[in-house]
Amino acid sequence: MSEMLRVRCAILRGGTSKGIFLHENDLPRDRVLRDRMILAIFGSPDVRQIDGLGGADPLTSKLAIIGPSSRPDADVDYTFGQVSIKEPLIDYSGNCGNISAAVGPFAIDEGLVRAQEPVTYVRIHNTNTGKIIVAEVPVQNGKARVTGDYQIDGVPGTGAKIMLDFAGTAGAATGRLLPTGRPVDVLDVPGYGRLEVSLVDAANPMVFVRASDLGLTGTESPAEVDSRPDLLALLEKIRAAGACAMGLAATPEDASRRIPAFPMLAFVAPPRDYRSFTDQKLIRAEDVDFVSRLMFMQVMHKTYAGTGTTCTGAAAAIPGTIVNEVSRRHEGEIRIGHPAGVITIEVAAAVQGNEVTLTRAAVGRTARRLMDGYVYVVPEKIQA
Repeated sequence: MSEMLRVRCAILRGGTSKGIFLHENDLPRDRVLRDRMILAIFGSPDVRQIDGLGGADPLTSKLAIIGPSSRPDADVDYTFGQVSIKEPLIDYSGNCGNISAAVGPFAIDEGLVRAQEPVTYVRIHNTNTGKIIVAEVPVQNGKARVTGDYQIDGVPGTGAKIMLDFAGTAGAATGRLLPTGRPVDVLDVPGYGRLEVSLVDAANPMVFVRASDLGLTGTESPAEVDSRPDLLALLEKIRAAGACAMGLAATPEDASRRIPAFPMLAFVAPPRDYRSFTDQKLIRAEDVDFVSRLMFMQVMHKTYAGTGTTCTGAAAAIPGTIVNEVSRRHEGEIRIGHPAGVITIEVAAAVQGNEVTLTRAAVGRTARRLMDGYVYVVPEKIQA
């Protein structure tokens, strides 16, 4: 093993994603060397990530760097990275809500936060957005609980319920819940023309569009969308145009090249029956408040991102948005129908004139540690 470097590492499932968790102090201080080490750990770029720990899927090529808090109002710092599979790129421009669900348990189990039974509140400073997420983590015998009766669609079995409140993440990327100040904007999309969208920024920025405007129902499966190159290209053009309208990119080409993960894009529609693509379970229209399909890294998310849930729930609570228009409910528990089932978010917003303040945006998740130990890296891959 003397020919290789070894780095402490853990793999945790958070919600419907898996991430590699690294201690900030175990990584090089130089950002270029740090990112080279991370790419080597994941085995990127390579579509199979065969020489690293990545799972060859955007939902399993996720990174969490955890360190002592740099702010007095937080317990830990957490940096999220979306590690590209095909390019030597790590996108740090946004956060992942599912991976965020595992940060609290990791911090408690690693001794970074003092455990308090029965629930430990962990204040997480997400360095990507500069915002605070509050995790409510059930604890037993000084460790984060794993077993419980809470079930989330997209994950087999049940686990201990972790609540994540993202209310403090409004304006995470742009500084405003509505980046343009308007609930609906019109984009000029190459190859399509003028298209109405809603641009919302909570936890992560998102672009929302009516499924019907794209000739879709909002109940499509990942395979149905991912098998259509023409549709994928159009959705990326819309996302890139939305990034420019939000001020996150100078040109659509810049958005596609530099920030492929964020903003995310979702197409939404009123409630309707459909079947889960995972087990063909019937999801009834009466069990959801609207349906949504989320695009992430230029393919359809197989479930629904945690930060995407926050932003989508916030959009449902804002009068005049496209999501508000299609949703049958605008506050309290809002149920979003996604490809694998239903995800619920508790939303509350204060509306005063044209100003909207997000007062609660809490989503329930489960998480658990899958393994820990050391990952081995060939030094030449870092120095190259």
